[in-house]
Amino acid sequence: MSMVRILVVEDEEFLMRTLKDNLEAEGFEVDIALNADEALGFMNTHSPDLILLDIIMPRKDGFYVLDTVKKNPAWRTIPVIMLSNLGGDEDIERAMAMGADGYFIKSQHPLHEVIAAIRNYIKKAS
Repeated sequence: MSMVRILVVEDEEFLMRTLKDNLEAEGFEVDIALNADEALGFMNTHSPDLILLDIIMPRKDGFYVLDTVKKNPAWRTIPVIMLSNLGGDEDIERAMAMGADGYFIKSQHPLHEVIAAIRNYIKKAS
């Protein structure tokens, strides 16, 4: 089986590095995008197996990326897990209604929970 490729879209340097290191330690191949444009540019040339997507980013937010991914027939089956500091029900409902596959609040979900969820989605997809 080829390596599972995860696109991490996160503008916070420390968290991005932590995610990358931990996911790579779990055996995933990790690509990084620091903003929406980078993420969508990357998607034009590569197809990740899963996207870990921050909501609050400069210029275009994670909802914009989620919307673009889910409207594209070539991408819409890729699981997208939202990662946010926003814990409001309306944000969670909006993300799920737009097609997000999961939603984690950074302050409430330790990294191992996020990684366990990623493993789960990858298993379901394969």
